[in-house]
Amino acid sequence: MINASRASCLSIHSLFGMIAKDGTHIARKRMIVPSQKTNLAAHPDCRRAAFFDVDNTLIRGQAIEVRFFRHLWAKGLVGISETARSLWFLLRHLPPLSLHPLRERKLYLEGKRPADIEPLAEEFVRTIICPRLSSDGLAALESHRRAGHYLVLITGSLDFLIAPLAGRLNVDRVLAAIPERRGGVYTGQVLSPYPYGDGKRQLIESFAEETAIELKESFAYGDSPGDMEILRLVGHPLVVNPIRGMEQIVRRQGWPIATWK
Repeated sequence: MINASRASCLSIHSLFGMIAKDGTHIARKRMIVPSQKTNLAAHPDCRRAAFFDVDNTLIRGQAIEVRFFRHLWAKGLVGISETARSLWFLLRHLPPLSLHPLRERKLYLEGKRPADIEPLAEEFVRTIICPRLSSDGLAALESHRRAGHYLVLITGSLDFLIAPLAGRLNVDRVLAAIPERRGGVYTGQVLSPYPYGDGKRQLIESFAEETAIELKESFAYGDSPGDMEILRLVGHPLVVNPIRGMEQIVRRQGWPIATWK
């Protein structure tokens, strides 16, 4: 027999397991890693970039944010109330067969202080995420690095989770979900544009304008329909570990598919 605490835990994990990626909406500058500006001097003549989705692309299986939620649960920083709030929001806003409204909200962070949450990110990434990096993904990153291309992680995962990963991978830029802060706490909202679908397109087009890269000479790696816009933008798309019907969509586009381990 499952006790009440265990049942609550299962419901939380099943909920966030369905959500998998992303975030968006309102005020704080989008994070740039490893410094506060792209290192243009490192790419003086290059007009190509490689854009990498993270969840289920560079890291196979469950999304980073799902794993982080479990990490917070184990530390007692989130629990039943956060899950109930997310479920209630989902029931009120959910279109048929869509979890997108909940992806755009980080209700489990609402009312929490960044000082209590973000210091956990470095150790979490080092001990839980880095061992799960795809060897094929790392090889692709290294190949682009040797070619002198800009390396960009573009993901709906939270910026403070992706920043330490980007630092370890020595990439040039992170375009990730930025949680809104107000009055010293998270509001549960995220900044716009949300890095999913058309939001990814907006972010990449802004990056291309800033760096003068040629998108038709650039590369993109993604796994799901939320990556379609960036895959369409570049001249060299590759669909990695396709999910949510992506394999059928991609075959119609004639794009290559790869399985990264």
